[in-house]
Amino acid sequence: MFLYNAKGTTYLSIVLLILVSGIFNSQSTLAANSPKSSDSRSQAHELGRKIYNFRCYYCHGYSGDARTLSSHFLTPPPRDFTRLQADTPSRENMIASVRDGHPDTAMAGFENILNIREIALVVDFVRNEFILHKNENTRYHTAENGWPNHERYRAAFAFATGKIALDERPETLSAEQIKGRQLFLDTCITCHDRANVHDEGPAWEASAVSFPRNNTSFSYPQVDDISEASVYARHEIAPVLTSPNEMEKRGEQLFQDNCAFCHGADGTGKNWIGSFLEPRPRDLTDPEIMKGMTLQRLRRAIEDGLIDTSMPAWRDVLKKKEIDALIAYIHTAFHPLPGYEKE
Repeated sequence: MFLYNAKGTTYLSIVLLILVSGIFNSQSTLAANSPKSSDSRSQAHELGRKIYNFRCYYCHGYSGDARTLSSHFLTPPPRDFTRLQADTPSRENMIASVRDGHPDTAMAGFENILNIREIALVVDFVRNEFILHKNENTRYHTAENGWPNHERYRAAFAFATGKIALDERPETLSAEQIKGRQLFLDTCITCHDRANVHDEGPAWEASAVSFPRNNTSFSYPQVDDISEASVYARHEIAPVLTSPNEMEKRGEQLFQDNCAFCHGADGTGKNWIGSFLEPRPRDLTDPEIMKGMTLQRLRRAIEDGLIDTSMPAWRDVLKKKEIDALIAYIHTAFHPLPGYEKE
């Protein structure tokens, strides 16, 4: 979920994934703190790449340029490493940034996720790959990442790169371009955002419409024009309520708009984004996990958030009646709350 607090600060409740804030020190300092042999340096660099590609790409991009969907919603936006010069701050300060995070930003500390060696590896990778050499890093659309034969999406490439505006008048497009536009909307827009539009219009909804492939072969509902989605797709299907009252209907809308981004539309937290979070979002459907969950405890968690997790406080975002509606929906759709009386 994307949150906006009373001061206008923007937060991303997927607190994983934003890397270093600041600029870096000189190339000589990097060399002084790197392994001596070329083989050792190469091995360390590749280990740093693996950490970056798992933890950081979502906000900073595979090429470190922050050309991501997250950059449209975060204030301050994710750091564009490619624009930085290799001079300051020190490597030690940069490591502290990754370890401790930065208050009033979406940059969380990774101290409880990465050990000090892993933090140093990813810091050195960012400095070397993006700041010093302006490298491309890893192409996302590869067979290894679950995208075999990426050329089959070629019809959508012009919209992903912004060569053709997404809101171009249909009568000016060829049949192939119209097909490519729909393919982009169905499959590519999650990561590429709107790419290019003539009219900015109102803020776009931040909801996922496609999923990573991860080389899966599960037979879940087809959600795009090319291939079936991965194992995460089934968790984006909301339960169907039987004869919901008005409060439950309102709670359903609030949950799917605000909470499903992390908890999944089905409340399990086993969706794509939920799988990245540490600790994982609560599975609202699991009787064991929900054991002991009371109405009062759930309300406190929603209003005040949970320390050392990605669950933020909603008291300044949602009104009391909206939280009441959320609780009603969770009680009905996912797990009954002891003592809750349905209106």
